[in-house]
Amino acid sequence: MDFGFTAEDEAFRVEARAWLGEHAKDAQDRRTWERTLGKAGWIGLGWSEAGYGNRSATLTQQVVWAEEYARSGAPPRSGHIGEKLLAPTLIAHGSEDQKARFLPPIAAGDELWCQGYSEPGAGSDLAGVRTKAELGADGTYRVTGQKIWTSLAHEADWCFVLARTDPDSTRHHGLTFLLVPMDQPGRIEVRPIRQMTGTSDFNEVFFDGARARAEHVVGGEGGGWRVAMSLLGFERGVSTLAQQVGFAAELERVVRTAVETGAVGDPVVRELVVRQWAELRVMRWNALRTLGSSGHVGAPSVAKLLWGGWHQRLGELALRVRGAAAAVGPAEWSPSAPYELDEVQHLFLFSRADTIYGGSDQVQRTIIAERVLGLPREPRG
Repeated sequence: MDFGFTAEDEAFRVEARAWLGEHAKDAQDRRTWERTLGKAGWIGLGWSEAGYGNRSATLTQQVVWAEEYARSGAPPRSGHIGEKLLAPTLIAHGSEDQKARFLPPIAAGDELWCQGYSEPGAGSDLAGVRTKAELGADGTYRVTGQKIWTSLAHEADWCFVLARTDPDSTRHHGLTFLLVPMDQPGRIEVRPIRQMTGTSDFNEVFFDGARARAEHVVGGEGGGWRVAMSLLGFERGVSTLAQQVGFAAELERVVRTAVETGAVGDPVVRELVVRQWAELRVMRWNALRTLGSSGHVGAPSVAKLLWGGWHQRLGELALRVRGAAAAVGPAEWSPSAPYELDEVQHLFLFSRADTIYGGSDQVQRTIIAERVLGLPREPRG
């Protein structure tokens, strides 16, 4: 597929840039911002179906929107989990009633979602899920168990949960994909996880008999593994290109700091900067090639390996060019006040997790080895 931008795409870019320039600067809290996006039809551009309050857009126009959004400095999204993960999954596997119930509120920015996959004993090995769901006589499931590293659970209205509905099943058998409302006091508890950056974007979620309606099972009881794997296939797509716009801005700041501190005079630093720039270009072309092809089972794993290590190395380079000042807190810091990180410190600390979350490097390499290269399966303990 030729990924050049057409005249129509460039007109779409002008419209997107103008709208973001007018509205992004006035954005307040993130939920209000989601509703602002929804009212203008900007949520759901990547869905294969329109008519839920979303605009229709070609793949190249989706790329344009993602890039312009990243460049605009608009607030981080709270609704991307519902828009980018759940919505395409419902379009592929959901019933007409489920699509009619859940897609319009996502497109409007009225309902926010979180993902109930990882558990303390089932992170990268998702087939080890132990959260249980039992169907009661009243036609509702009782969900009991714990999820962890649940992004934005403290803001979410709903959670899509992978739970074990067959108590005698093992591994990927007997799992069911459930849509669970979060507003269930006494049955659902959300505990923020404080990160070393001082922020709390991730959470632990405890389900104690939380209710989910039988008609909110996606893909049928026992079909959860198929649906869950399909959802993961939507996780890395156009958003990868928007992510790279942010990476480019971070690299630019690192280069600017290297010039200001004189670190650019070190030939080793210059080589590292050039390598980061070249690898970022490779990532962009790889992402465009992947989007323009019919898809490959190993493409998301290759992309994750590329950007996870790259971003981690950028954090290390950012500290190096900053020098000793990178290890020092702000001048007004005091032991009695919460510490705050500057951009360089936050980049370094947060990027430590890049090769772990979203599937560790080991898991990505195993996927490539087994599913792409056809090598023997890794022994399971």
